[in-house]
Amino acid sequence: MQDAAPPTAPEAAVPPQEAVPAEPAAPAAGASDIKLQDNPPARYTVKRGDTLWGISGRFLKNPWKWPEIWGMNKDEIKNPHLIYPGEVIILDLSGATPRLRLEGVPDGGLSRWSGYELQVSKLEPRVRSTALAAAIPTIAAKDLAPFLSRSLVVDPDSVALAPKIVAGIDSRVVLSANDTAFAVGVQRNKGSFWNVFRPGRLFFDPDTKELLGREAVYLGDAEVQSFGEVSALRILRARQEVSSGDRLTVMTELPTLPYVPHAPERKVLGKVIAGASDALYEIGPLSMVILNRGARDGLEPGNVLSLLRNQGSVPVDGKMLRLPLQEYGLVMIYRVFDKVSFGLVMAASRPVNVNDFVKNP
Repeated sequence: MQDAAPPTAPEAAVPPQEAVPAEPAAPAAGASDIKLQDNPPARYTVKRGDTLWGISGRFLKNPWKWPEIWGMNKDEIKNPHLIYPGEVIILDLSGATPRLRLEGVPDGGLSRWSGYELQVSKLEPRVRSTALAAAIPTIAAKDLAPFLSRSLVVDPDSVALAPKIVAGIDSRVVLSANDTAFAVGVQRNKGSFWNVFRPGRLFFDPDTKELLGREAVYLGDAEVQSFGEVSALRILRARQEVSSGDRLTVMTELPTLPYVPHAPERKVLGKVIAGASDALYEIGPLSMVILNRGARDGLEPGNVLSLLRNQGSVPVDGKMLRLPLQEYGLVMIYRVFDKVSFGLVMAASRPVNVNDFVKNP
């Protein structure tokens, strides 16, 4: 791969923030009890269009407790059996703690046999097999899809080494879908399909000033038509206009959100460091946020964190007393990098601000 000069276009940056004094340690995951809704249903039939988060909200005030109310272990959280439309969920209050179970499944859990549902009738025992529809997702695809492809952070030092578009067909300056582009540094052994991106903001930790990564602004996808010192590519799709100086990275399969929302296993205390680069409005529910915590801090896709606001300090009897953090919402992590992660705001009673805190719910 050839060395190349950085893009000539101006580069947006997120400057380091002023440090905020450390807050008390977050409580360990699972420290709070399962809280049922005031009038939860005794049974619920799963319907097409349902989401796990929505069903959780019918039974629980704290949806991230879903694994506990099903009695799931760590492996089942990461590799769960699925729930399908037409199945009936039963709320069982006969034991010491509330439990959910599937009606008609022998052990009541999320078990399956060869992809079919096992039905058992008390009065007339029998087995009935029915083909299952697609399993319900954690959250609606339409809510997450707009953010998946553009949620990318790269090592700032790697940008200059990435393949670069150097021209468009017929000397075109701006390229769109189905246009031909010419690029240098494209390696045959990396395959024919590439994402097109533009170097974006630099992300810094607001407290330590550590450089966490660089945003890669997703522009579209391209397929190599011919390899060479200068390769020819066809722009397959363009979310934004593509031009000379834009970079290429190997197309990877978009991440999918794990089926089960859950609290982090480790204590997490971090901050919101940015929202979407093209956000026109305030950050609210179903908006993207970027956090200064990632895989090295124990986060993984599916983790749920509380959003909290620093209320500052007030003078009392001649001294300044810090007001407690106020919780106002929830964010679910959907993509994780080493030092940062991307989350979707699931609920918020006020707009989310940069420098707000996140911690275990």
